[in-house]
Amino acid sequence: MKAHDMIFVMSNPSTLLELIQVPPAERTAILLPESGIKVSYKILVDQVVEMANALASIGIQRCDRVSTVLPNGLPAIVSFIAASVAGTAAPLNPGYREDEFLFYLEDTSAKVLLVPPDGAEAARKAAEALKIPVYALDMDDKGYVRIVGAPSGKKATPPTPDDIALVLHTSGSTGRPKRVPIMHRNLTASTKNIVAHYELTPEDVSLCVMPLFHVHGLVASTMSTLLSGGTVVVPGKFNALSFWRTVRDTGATWYSAVPTIHNLLLSRAGSERPQGAENLRFIRSCSAALPPEMMAKMEEVFGAPVLEAYGMTEASHQMASNPKPPHARKPGCVGRGTGIEIGIMDDNGNLLPTGERGEVVIKGPNVVSGYENNPEANAKSFTDGWFRTGDQGVLDAEGYLSLTGRIKELINRGGEKIGPREIDEVLLMHPKVAEAVAFGVPHATWGEEVAAAIVLKENETATEADLQAYCKERLADFKRPKKFYIIDTIPRTATGKIQRGAVAKALAGA
Repeated sequence: MKAHDMIFVMSNPSTLLELIQVPPAERTAILLPESGIKVSYKILVDQVVEMANALASIGIQRCDRVSTVLPNGLPAIVSFIAASVAGTAAPLNPGYREDEFLFYLEDTSAKVLLVPPDGAEAARKAAEALKIPVYALDMDDKGYVRIVGAPSGKKATPPTPDDIALVLHTSGSTGRPKRVPIMHRNLTASTKNIVAHYELTPEDVSLCVMPLFHVHGLVASTMSTLLSGGTVVVPGKFNALSFWRTVRDTGATWYSAVPTIHNLLLSRAGSERPQGAENLRFIRSCSAALPPEMMAKMEEVFGAPVLEAYGMTEASHQMASNPKPPHARKPGCVGRGTGIEIGIMDDNGNLLPTGERGEVVIKGPNVVSGYENNPEANAKSFTDGWFRTGDQGVLDAEGYLSLTGRIKELINRGGEKIGPREIDEVLLMHPKVAEAVAFGVPHATWGEEVAAAIVLKENETATEADLQAYCKERLADFKRPKKFYIIDTIPRTATGKIQRGAVAKALAGA
């Protein structure tokens, strides 16, 4: 029997508090590479419970929102789990401006804000304007995190599987962001799927480089590793220059990141395998499309299988993933469903047969029951028990899913529906192109015409005519961009997703 199988024989947690109590108490749960601080599972549980009790003493009750504005580190992890025990965690991006904090704090009805001892001024000002109490988190030199000045005397009631552990917002790229309430049972189902799929064991060491205010970093890198009894390495921030040294020194066996981070690492790696990479069992990529040529280059240089996965907030992160060897991992696709059902649906709610393109729909215990206080969005997003992801895709005969684009981003040129990702991938194969994003722009005759924004590789030059000639050989005329914008950077979200609409609006007023 494998170690990862033993975990589920021994325990089947359905809340985050139960989850961190599964592994042996003496094992190392968290490692902070800058300070060398190691925190055992026992100490992690102790400080989570102590902070949950402190939150209860502040007045936090079940489902009350506890907002946090924290950099990556132990305080972010402890406060996330503690907030989910006493109430509901509502982590926010520390990079927000004051008006954004005002919106998110008010929209979640935050009852308290937790911040670092210094900084987070914009968040503090927003909380003050909304009369939300602000408390700082302090960590001692042994890695114990506490709420500074918190009262005591009350104990938090342990959560139930149906309590909301985490509330996050969708990106809001097409309107007001929607609140996504994620229950304890959703999160624990997702972590179990990830542990089982990647066969994580107590010997695994995950290097967390994704932000801990989003499900990618929280669920994939952190909570899944904790369920497996492994160790999570948490640097204060991602640093491409020290990354491989951290991998080597901590014995990291895997990491998960967005293609932007993978690309940064590739650009600095040269042709030699970096020291420490020999420890990696696999590399995971998620939250944005991984170009097939990047996957091939990563495997060549880093010497580890690269597994592209598919996740979203409404599914408590992972929905599908390519498998580890010896099973096939297919470039340009996101693998098979991991613990959930995946279907392809037409506009009328009919499930389509294998090989037909349509909207990706999902069903499973990790999928949320609905958006919060948003009946209109729920009516559009759920059909016969299936959640409509808004992504277009196709399933092959082996059940592998290929994504062809966001439905709302499809370019409609005279009735021809064009997936911009197909154009992106062709442009990314150009030897001088570092990044590319295609989008639709208004056109008097066709309704929409194809355009593209390009970031060239360092010290490279290319003209619009060069790019046109390149595309003419590789794309049908109706798919070929008729206008190119050569720019310095492409806007992305904090988790690495391309903001296609923002590019179109900024460059073409579309």
